[in-house]
Amino acid sequence: MHGPRRAIIVLSRRGLIVCGSPKVRITLLSLALLVSMVPSSRADTIYQMNAQGRQVVVQSGAIVVSEDSSFLVYKHFEQKDRRVEIVRLNKGSLPYSVETAKPDARRQIVEVWKRFGFKATVTDLAGKATLVFDAYLDFYPPGGRGSLLESVPPTTSFTVLLDNGSADDVDISKIDRVQIQGDRLKLNLRDGQIEEGKFLMPTTQPVEVRFLGITDQYNPASRQVFDFSLPIAKIKEISFD
Repeated sequence: MHGPRRAIIVLSRRGLIVCGSPKVRITLLSLALLVSMVPSSRADTIYQMNAQGRQVVVQSGAIVVSEDSSFLVYKHFEQKDRRVEIVRLNKGSLPYSVETAKPDARRQIVEVWKRFGFKATVTDLAGKATLVFDAYLDFYPPGGRGSLLESVPPTTSFTVLLDNGSADDVDISKIDRVQIQGDRLKLNLRDGQIEEGKFLMPTTQPVEVRFLGITDQYNPASRQVFDFSLPIAKIKEISFD
């Protein structure tokens, strides 16, 4: 039995060398590129004084959206989830400090985020097409009444109850196009396969599935991690780049 494939990173005179499977190399090199781009864009950097009295970096390439005596709230691009996320830090006994960037630097870091998330063209029922970056799905009470269902996490996959009775959780990275007709989905996958069925809800509560992300008009100072939000029931087609 073979163990899990690992990646080895070697720093040589020729530069950074990443060894391992192609998928692992691509993931690590993409992350390295993101990290290398952040310092040039600066954005906000969050520090914390550790127990030894040393200042350590908690997060760089972030945008702080609020701060009070108890909490520090910021947003950043989470590579693992491939979307922009909100983080709430409890200040506790070890203090945090923030090096705040200028507005231009914040705009630059948003442009970096847009390069690494899922990009889609969303066509609504009226035929209007919108280009959306850092796209994901989230779940709200029906009709947009109330806030999002915090017990149900956002996702970057479509979970479908297929016509044959089985279920499949399909990551956006595998999807070329989603066609929506009422409560039915038709997923055109990048490998040429087609899957059809209904969206499988993650909860028994009444829920509305929305497709969210940021557009070219996104305000870096926004407290939200999106400026585009549309129920999938009002979408005709989603085409992924």
